[in-house]
Amino acid sequence: MILTDIEEAELRASVHGIVAGFGNAYFSRCSETLQHPTELWDALAAGGFVGVNLPEEYGGGGMGLSAMNIVAEEAAAAGCPQIMLMISPGIVGSLLARHANHEQKLQWLAPMAAGNVKIAFAITEPDAGSNSHQLATTAHRDGDKYYISGQKTFITAADQADALLVVTRTGTDAKGRAQLSLFLVDRDTPGIEMHRIPMTFEITDKSFTVFFDNVAVPADRLVGGEGNGLRIAFDGMNPERVIIAAICNGVSRYALDKAVAYARERQVWQVPVGAHQGVAHPLAEAKIALEAARLMTRHAAAGYDAGVDAGEPANMAKFLAADAAIRCVDQAIEVHGGSGFTREVALANMYEFVRLFKTVPITREMILNHIAQHSLGLPKSY
Repeated sequence: MILTDIEEAELRASVHGIVAGFGNAYFSRCSETLQHPTELWDALAAGGFVGVNLPEEYGGGGMGLSAMNIVAEEAAAAGCPQIMLMISPGIVGSLLARHANHEQKLQWLAPMAAGNVKIAFAITEPDAGSNSHQLATTAHRDGDKYYISGQKTFITAADQADALLVVTRTGTDAKGRAQLSLFLVDRDTPGIEMHRIPMTFEITDKSFTVFFDNVAVPADRLVGGEGNGLRIAFDGMNPERVIIAAICNGVSRYALDKAVAYARERQVWQVPVGAHQGVAHPLAEAKIALEAARLMTRHAAAGYDAGVDAGEPANMAKFLAADAAIRCVDQAIEVHGGSGFTREVALANMYEFVRLFKTVPITREMILNHIAQHSLGLPKSY
């Protein structure tokens, strides 16, 4: 579904209006107290916005990743970036919409679209890094059940999730690489243990190390067939990149709006500081970087919705948006001077947030490797 300009404007206004009612103070309070932003999530769900990308026949909005790009950007622009939008309806919802069977879609997508079910994505492991072929968490079948054992790390929002979509090794190919399979696992299944990973700064969506000790999972929880997990998982990576880019773009707007308002109002020697090129030009350059990132993000989302390989634009969007967000927030802090670090101005907490996305879930270097190999045709470097 392609949104008209009027439909897009209405979607942006509706989401922004809801989230602005909570504001960055709410986001900061939830982060500091390690509380889930439940009230905001429920408000977005009530408006039908947490499942805008999911198929209509399974309770979603049917508007694709392009609409989720808008929802994620506007929430962040209103001061409340929502990572759970990226994880549950974004990554997992996109995967299930493309690869789950009809019964699985009926069971999971409708309540997900309504905001009643959240699913975390469990792929990262301590010793595998970006090399998914080396995943060590195993699943072996015995009768009508699989048994999962292993460890996942940096699993975001696992404590909020009703279930985990777990990437496991179910075999090994001729080259010794893992053959992967995906399972939907209820979070409260016996044998699952979670430990929060303390961070130097906290956000509302915490990260966890998750241990699986011979966790029994019914065979009908296998998604997409045994051994097809790598291909399926990568179908979720592009929505992940796009929504991260959307969040970063929203934070960039949030920061620039604050900086521009201050630069217009703050006067030194009877002149607004924004009249000085030393203030104005860095903000103008940040604006250019932001708009380039927004265009690439829109392009990537449209490509994914059209069913084409969106790997290149999705990675480019994440690369551009993370860098632009760091630049926008940093310059906004600089414009405010010392007050830019105060809680009242509420910019420094956004810097930590977007700096995270320069590194995770994929580093700039791995994105450059992807572009060098797949876009430029250069030899693989790893």
